[in-house]
Amino acid sequence: MLRFDLPPVDPETSSVSEKIGTWFNRLLQPGDLPLYKEPPGGNGSIYPEVMNALTGVRGAVVRVTERGELIVSVAVPVQRFRAVLGVLLLSTQAGDIDKIVHAERLAIIRVFGVAALVNVILSLLLSSTIANPLRRLSAAAIRVRRGGAKEREEIPDFSSRQDEIGNLSVALREMTTALYDRIAAIENFAADVSHELKNPLTSLRSAVETLPLARTEDSKKRLLDIIQHDVRRLDRLISDISDASRLDAELARSDAKKIDMEKLLGDMIDISRQIRGKKKPVLLDFVVDRKDNPKANFIVSGYDLRIGQIITNLIENARSFVPEPNGRIILRLARSRSRCLVYVEDNGPGIQAEDIDRIFERFYTDRPEAEDFGQNSGLGLSISRQIAEAHGGTLKAENIVGKGGEVTGARFILSLPAEPHA
Repeated sequence: MLRFDLPPVDPETSSVSEKIGTWFNRLLQPGDLPLYKEPPGGNGSIYPEVMNALTGVRGAVVRVTERGELIVSVAVPVQRFRAVLGVLLLSTQAGDIDKIVHAERLAIIRVFGVAALVNVILSLLLSSTIANPLRRLSAAAIRVRRGGAKEREEIPDFSSRQDEIGNLSVALREMTTALYDRIAAIENFAADVSHELKNPLTSLRSAVETLPLARTEDSKKRLLDIIQHDVRRLDRLISDISDASRLDAELARSDAKKIDMEKLLGDMIDISRQIRGKKKPVLLDFVVDRKDNPKANFIVSGYDLRIGQIITNLIENARSFVPEPNGRIILRLARSRSRCLVYVEDNGPGIQAEDIDRIFERFYTDRPEAEDFGQNSGLGLSISRQIAEAHGGTLKAENIVGKGGEVTGARFILSLPAEPHA
């Protein structure tokens, strides 16, 4: 028989928790346990732990009854002045240990059951709060990809959720809205282009069909002039349409650079002053306003060719409307906090109040009466505003009002984000 007597333990240092822990460790050890027998006459000398206790050593033994129930016996010496006067033998009731072990097993099973239930609940919760919304967003994205521009698909709105799913929903909705807006803009642009190209083509076809029927040289010359005029108009339209269509892609591929607006505008004014020929002569002035901050810089981040295109369009637009021979155009450069402002002012007749916003529409033209028809494609100001917005800026128009309330000219205001002061 295998015995599980505890080794001698110092009574001054041993604790009850240590003893109980040792007993339970032995309960869990494999092997056969000694059989418990109740001696006749109440004599405890047959118990090894009692005999050990008579020598002054505490002892404990784990036994098993004939029914397989565990019993723990503990023998403690009764001493006085280190003399052993007797032994106290304590033992558990049969089955008490088994009940404790059974209760612990049930507790462990309950813990595992609760943990499994919690896992199932968390899985269902995660599925309903994460997997299902993601599945709906994915299905909506697939419908957007397969659907056409006319069948507008709505992305599920989870913006009320303050988590990654909500952020993803907002991003997808904004992306889809921008995509549909871009598709609509392309369709509208294509319709406008088709309409604008038909006019010179119709005129050109009529002139070509009429040319063989012309009897006099004067009639033929007039028809040839119309043909040349329409061809130049078509060339100008196609060039501006091509410029407008590739603008976004060009800005996306290029790297922005630091641009000194004071130097850029100064160079452009010098070039404009040197231009001679058929263009209307005007007086060009360039003013740099540093009243509020004498050390202000005018550095912006962008593409110098495109910003120069805005200034050129504004100058040429103003040149068309200023009177002759006293036309005057003023370029004024100023700084307002984090914005760089460029004012292009002229002394022309101004802008009709109802046309201040319409002049930036594609193919809208409102030219002076003295200017020949077809000299302008109507895309210059639209392209200029598009470039300004691509740089994070704005382009607006307003009338210059004199002291008496009369309109004394027009003013275009280009606002661009400026670099911080050095």
